Amino acid sequence: MHRRLLGSSFAPLRHRGFALLWTSSLVSNVGTWMQTVAVGALVTERTGRAGWTALVAVAAFLPLGLLSPLGGAIADRTDRRRWLLAGNLVETALAGGLATLSATGRASPGAVTAMVFVAGCVAALMLPVQQALVPDLVPAGEVLAASSLGMAQYNLGRVVGPALAAVVIGVGSFTLAFAVNAASFLVVVAALVVLRVPPRPPAAPERLWRSISDGARVAWREPACRSAIALISLAAFLLSPFIALVPAKAALVSSGGAKATAAVTGALTTAQGVGAVAGALLVAPLAARLGRRRVIVASLVTTAAALCLYAVAPTPTTAVAALGAVGLVYIGVLTGLSTVVLVRAPEAYRARVTSLFFVALGTIYPVGALVQGVLADRVGLADVTIGGAVVLAAVVAWLRVARPGFLATLDDRPSEPAVAPQPAPGV
Repeated sequence: MHRRLLGSSFAPLRHRGFALLWTSSLVSNVGTWMQTVAVGALVTERTGRAGWTALVAVAAFLPLGLLSPLGGAIADRTDRRRWLLAGNLVETALAGGLATLSATGRASPGAVTAMVFVAGCVAALMLPVQQALVPDLVPAGEVLAASSLGMAQYNLGRVVGPALAAVVIGVGSFTLAFAVNAASFLVVVAALVVLRVPPRPPAAPERLWRSISDGARVAWREPACRSAIALISLAAFLLSPFIALVPAKAALVSSGGAKATAAVTGALTTAQGVGAVAGALLVAPLAARLGRRRVIVASLVTTAAALCLYAVAPTPTTAVAALGAVGLVYIGVLTGLSTVVLVRAPEAYRARVTSLFFVALGTIYPVGALVQGVLADRVGLADVTIGGAVVLAAVVAWLRVARPGFLATLDDRPSEPAVAPQPAPGV
C-alpha cells in the first residue's frame, strides 16, 4: 500500500511530455541557481557592499509580482509551447550576455543588475505559462502530483545548483558559471521543440488589459480560486518571510564572524531544500488518503508549529533540523494551494488566474519580509517569527469554526481524484 501511494507521487513522469519538461526544467533550474550564486558572489567581490547584493536579489524577484498577470494574459491567448520556447531562447541570450560581460571584464554591478532584472522579467512572463501547461500534459487526477514534482524539482535545483556553483567558480570562473547556465536553457529549448501539446481553441480577440481584468473577475467568482489566493496571501505575509530572514537566524546561532554565519546560512538553506524535496514527494500520497483540503490545512498548521520550533532553536544543529522540518511541511502549502488554482480555474482563463497566485506570493512575501525584518530589529527575531506563526494558526482555526465553507472549497471535486490510482512504473 505504501509503495503504491508513494508511486503515485511519480505517476506524472509516466507521461512523455511532462517527463520531458520536468527533466529539462531541472537541468535549467540547477543552472539558474548556479548563476544566482555566481551573480551574488561577483557583485559582492566587486563592491564589498551588502546593499548591492540585496539589490540584485530584488531585481531578480520583483518582476514575479509585477509581470505575472501580463504573462498569464499572453499565455491564454497564444501558443504556450511557442511562448516558452521564445522565452528560454531569450534567457539563453541573457545568460550568454553575462558570460560575455564577465569574460571581457565589463561586468560592472550596474550592468549585472540590469541583466538580472531583464532575466527576471522574462522568467515572470514564462512562469504562469509553464504552470498553466501542466494540466495539458497530465490527467486531472495527477495535477497535484505534477505540481508536487515541480516543487521538488525547484528545491532539488536549490540544493544542487549552489554546490555546483562553488565547484565551477572554484576551478573555473564566474564566466564559466554563466556559460553553463546559458547551456542549461538550451536543454529546455530542445525539450520544447519535440514536446507535443493538445491544441487549444483560439482565444477571442480582446485588449490585453481587458484580458487581465477578466482573469481577475473569474478568479474572484470561483470560490476555490478565491480561497487559495487569499490563503497564499496570508501565508506569504505571516509564514514565508522566514526564507528572507535565514541569514539573520544564522547570525544568532553561529559562533560569530562572517565565515561562520555564511556557513550556517548555507546549511540552513540546504536543510530547507532537502526537507522540501522530501515533503513534495509525500503531498500527493497524503492527499490521496486524506483529501486535498485536509492536507492543505494540516500543512498550514504544522508549518506554523515547525516555525515556532525553528524560532527558538538555540544552536546551528537544532536550527538546521527545525528548518528541515519547516521545508518538509511548508511545501504542502505551496503545492496544495497552487493545485487548487490550476484545477479549478476554467481552462480558457487558467494562466491568468494562476498568475494572480504568483502576484500574491511575489508582492506580499517581500512586504512581509520587510515588516518582519524591521520588527525583528526591535523586539527580536524569535518573537516575530512565533507571532506570525501563531496569528496564522489562529486564523485557520477561526476559519474552521466560523467559515467552514471557505476551507471546504479546497476539497477535491467528486470527479477529481487527488492522484492517479495506479503507481508509476520504475522511475
